[in-house]
Amino acid sequence: MSTKLKTTTNLFHGHILNYSFPCYNLSCSYVSTQAFQTRKVAASSFLVFCNSQITKSGRNGDLKQAESIFNRMPSKDTITWTAMLTAYAENGQTRLARKMFDEMPQRNVASYNAMMTAYIRSKGNVDEAYQLFYVMPERNAVSYIVMITGFVKAGMFDQAERIYCSLPVKWREPVCSNVLLNGYLKAGRIEEAVRVFEGMSERNVVSQSCMVDGYCKVGRIGDARNLFDVMVERTVVTWTAMIDGYMKNGMFEMGFELFLDMRREGIVEVNSITMSIMFEACGGFGRRGEGFQMHGLVSRMGFDYDVFLGNSAIIMYCRFGFVDEATKILHMMSNKNIVSWNSLIAGYVQCAEIEVAFKLFEMMPEKDVVTWTVLISGFSSKGMTKKAIQLFLLMPDKDDVAWTALVSGFVNNEEYVEALCWFIKMLRSTIKPNPLTLSSVLSASASLAALNEGMQIHSFSLKVNMECNLSVQNALVSMYSKCGNVIDASRIFTNIVSPNTVSFNSMITGFAQNGFGEEALNLFWSMQNEGCEPNQITFLGVLSACVHVGLVKEGRQFFYSMQSLHNIEPGPDHYACMVDLLGRSGLLDEAVELIYSMPFEPHAGVWGALLSASRTHLRPDLAELASRHLIKSEPDNAAPYVVLSNIYSSLEKVKDEDQVRMTKKTKGVKKSPGCSWVT
Repeated sequence: MSTKLKTTTNLFHGHILNYSFPCYNLSCSYVSTQAFQTRKVAASSFLVFCNSQITKSGRNGDLKQAESIFNRMPSKDTITWTAMLTAYAENGQTRLARKMFDEMPQRNVASYNAMMTAYIRSKGNVDEAYQLFYVMPERNAVSYIVMITGFVKAGMFDQAERIYCSLPVKWREPVCSNVLLNGYLKAGRIEEAVRVFEGMSERNVVSQSCMVDGYCKVGRIGDARNLFDVMVERTVVTWTAMIDGYMKNGMFEMGFELFLDMRREGIVEVNSITMSIMFEACGGFGRRGEGFQMHGLVSRMGFDYDVFLGNSAIIMYCRFGFVDEATKILHMMSNKNIVSWNSLIAGYVQCAEIEVAFKLFEMMPEKDVVTWTVLISGFSSKGMTKKAIQLFLLMPDKDDVAWTALVSGFVNNEEYVEALCWFIKMLRSTIKPNPLTLSSVLSASASLAALNEGMQIHSFSLKVNMECNLSVQNALVSMYSKCGNVIDASRIFTNIVSPNTVSFNSMITGFAQNGFGEEALNLFWSMQNEGCEPNQITFLGVLSACVHVGLVKEGRQFFYSMQSLHNIEPGPDHYACMVDLLGRSGLLDEAVELIYSMPFEPHAGVWGALLSASRTHLRPDLAELASRHLIKSEPDNAAPYVVLSNIYSSLEKVKDEDQVRMTKKTKGVKKSPGCSWVT
């Protein structure tokens, strides 16, 4: 008898899979009361052990081992069945979980909760979960939490609210309220979240931290900080959410100061997520000094460069242009993922070191669509479109972003016909173009003045329901304007619900280029009335409109208001417009003064505008000045020779005319033949 008991106890500590379950005969009269109690405790302990092993195996994804333990157990209780059901649920086997649930000899609240959780985890099958919830003989707080979570995840907030309102008050705070609160915040429904938060009778640090984060994400930084300041307890999550809120809303100084306060207070230690946010902010704001400090702090605190922290550091250094430092971080990382490699490759591409980027590309253990796309964009940015095509053809899987990168590369390199050809190939594939693809090919059509192709792309955008996309609408306005169809351009602009700066710029430039100067200026005033900030391109269109209409006074006002009112530094093209405006109005001496006042070297467009005005007003002295600078910057340009020769001819200066013609002939400069899109 003692040998049998000893064997049972030893087997309890042995490997469960090698255990042969004995058949207990507790009815024998010779079993003493003490022996019976010992065996009862051993059997109970063994049952608990088996249940825990099923749970452990399920969490480790080893369903075969969990099933083996379950099937070989001599006795099972409700916990055993629930553990096996949960193991199936955690591994996505909802059908087997339901089979287990239906076969259970007895069910308790935990069993129902486990099955409801399984349904909710399985593609949000919340209706089946609710059917079980409805028929439960009894419920606990977990039942309500599971059901509210299911409805929230499915976006069914009305149903979640009904469950929330029906649950007993004693179970409501704070967990159930936190679930509903967090659901509203993730959905961006801040007002509903505030209502739930303010209605809570008991709030904990989780509730408050969620609200701080929620306020920050919708830009209500003041509300977030007010709540943050009154919190009795703050965790690293609270501090990190508030710091991230400042950074994401462009308030670097406030965010950095709060980070320093966190360090000075010393109650809560920063973690790798906090430091990742600091890396990201320093990189995004170009704050090199602070970024170096963060790197030093990470080293002093002994943080391991895990994937998240390491990737943030790589991105920061790449934004600084310090790709060598970023490479060192990559080599220091114990675990790297595709994002690590992609971030570094993108850094080298941004620094125009495409050869190094390609070497890293070849070294990568595995590649995804992003990897290929970044390198295709890199080759295109260097003008190596043939290499981009070769790489694109080697891609195992191509998505719309990869196709768009290739098409956009052609457009950026002014290979417009090639862009349209590859767009047609894309349409013949199974990949659907995205709005950026359409914007790129519309830009190609505009540059070719190919109105017919542009109209076909417009029709396609209607067919695929992209005509209301803002980037497509802006591209259509620009395309129709450049093709001379201002009426359709204006019609599309009028239909834009919320025009942005690009929208206004496209239409203002379109009006100006097609001679509708007054309409362009009126639209500029409307733009400001709607609170849309103008930029350099806006003023280029406005000054161009003034040139077409001959509004010298207004042109001066717009030009000088750029810096005084809008803090925009005029560029070479703005000066060229002003020289053209003054020159056409006969104010050539003022135009020359403006040229000499430029804070940078005038480009050919500036001297070209002066040369054109000199021809109109027969100013050979200024024509000679402009020609000298044009010949210096563009020695193969025949325009200065031709214009100067024509001026001398008009003034009957035959000797000077012959000298210019002879110089042109001696240098071998030839006038480019004219061309026209009109057939």
